[in-house]
Amino acid sequence: MRSLVTGGGGFLGGAIIRALLARGEAVRSIQRGYYPELIELGVESIQGDLCKVDDIDAAAIDCNIIYHVAALAGIWGDYDKYYQANIVATKNVINACKKNNINYLVYTSTPSVVFDGSNEEGIDESTSYTEYFFNAYQETKAVAEQLILASNNAKLKTVALRPHLIWGPGDRHLVPRVIRRANAGRLRLVGNKKNKVDSCYIDNAVDAHLLAGDDLQKDEKCAGKAYFISNDEPITMSDLINKILAVVNLPPVTKSINERVAYYTGIIFECVYSLFKIKREPLMTRFIAMQLSTAHWFDLTAAKRDLLYKPKISVDEGMKRLKASFDIEKQK
Repeated sequence: MRSLVTGGGGFLGGAIIRALLARGEAVRSIQRGYYPELIELGVESIQGDLCKVDDIDAAAIDCNIIYHVAALAGIWGDYDKYYQANIVATKNVINACKKNNINYLVYTSTPSVVFDGSNEEGIDESTSYTEYFFNAYQETKAVAEQLILASNNAKLKTVALRPHLIWGPGDRHLVPRVIRRANAGRLRLVGNKKNKVDSCYIDNAVDAHLLAGDDLQKDEKCAGKAYFISNDEPITMSDLINKILAVVNLPPVTKSINERVAYYTGIIFECVYSLFKIKREPLMTRFIAMQLSTAHWFDLTAAKRDLLYKPKISVDEGMKRLKASFDIEKQK
């Protein structure tokens, strides 16, 4: 059994690779950068570009299943870059499966594909894709997910997973962003502090991907479907942020901004950044304002039923592990 993981140098991709290796499987990875740690793990590591057909075709040779994790994430940037990284690359992965007779494809999507700016409280997979997108990432991931699901057939079984706010030791996005803004004095809560959100500890996200891959190869209950994935443990956004801050002994954030003020501030930032073609991410956008001020928690009935998914690591246990990882880093 040989698995190909796209984006193996990333947080989730690397964690999936380690889990596959622990099961005794052969793993190949393709990613843009050079990651010696993958080679040290015994991974066949290929430095390549998923937008180049020859690169992904070569990486897919003799593989049985692909975990397509690679993506360009973010809330700001040129549409074309997101289009290439998230849509063109996904088309190439699908075609590589067909050319190499690979029968199973697990895709990492995002709950953002259905987010329309309103509260998401206990929603399930029957929720339609949003018709209005706030950024290129959201739009291109929605298109890519639909391409994946539409490709499901008798020869190629596909599934899309939508993990929400993945975090844990090694996280390069959520946790560092919260800590960085807190240290800079720029961290604010948005809204009434009562909106509940789901998050997903890294080990749970990995479990979901392996369970999905296993089901595609056996019962095929998940074939052609999308699934929300989380810790199934919604807490308020303020609690989540403050738990992260406590891990590094930072004081809880108490300052807040009205959601309407945040939203219109986001509009101003977006206009200014677009007008002057500023590439770096704005401090506030409409998407950020709405994500921070609305509820995002999901009904995981489908994942539990079809994938036999059950979160093994709770938020509190995950925070303990996160703190331990920071303590180890300090001792180095």
